[in-house]
Amino acid sequence: MYLGKMGTSSHFLSAFTIFVKFLPHKNHMDITILGIESSCDDTSAAVIRDRTLLSNVIASQAVHQKYGGVIPELASRAHQQNIVPVVDTALKEAGVTIDKIDAIAFTRGPGLLGSLLVGVSFAKGLSISHDIPLVEVNHLQGHILSHFLDLPDRQLPHPDFPFLCLLVSGGHTQIVKVDGPLDMQIVGTTIARWPAAT
Repeated sequence: MYLGKMGTSSHFLSAFTIFVKFLPHKNHMDITILGIESSCDDTSAAVIRDRTLLSNVIASQAVHQKYGGVIPELASRAHQQNIVPVVDTALKEAGVTIDKIDAIAFTRGPGLLGSLLVGVSFAKGLSISHDIPLVEVNHLQGHILSHFLDLPDRQLPHPDFPFLCLLVSGGHTQIVKVDGPLDMQIVGTTIARWPAAT
């Protein structure tokens, strides 16, 4: 089963960057990507250069605590309040200005429709206003490929292909066989929301 279109993501920004890094290159070229994630109740932005995570900023939404779950309308309104300061902070923490960004990645899905629309709209506006290419992301692929990120001060261990990944994200609990950055198959899933609930 194909998980969706290839793209980018922070715990989500890596898919496009990793894909590019697996392509054969004659000349090494740094690629700096701004990733925007708004699929549920956290507004996130990250900056990655090649495989190195330069910044990762997350604004959580406390408004849902009193309801015992995420209220979609409240989530999308909170994203509208949070997205500008989150993206601004991510760029500042990375030490990167918007003119040094090679691509803007955004979460296209899966997720809450209203929340996704905030991230998509902001990413499109930023892309158009600064003439920066836009890359859509399947955020589940971003989770899986985040295993290939490094930190500025150290390289982290990366799995070799093929590998099995247990993916637990919202209502998606899956075991995925990953043969390559674009070659993933769901081999198991649960009916319940979390593996422990089955």
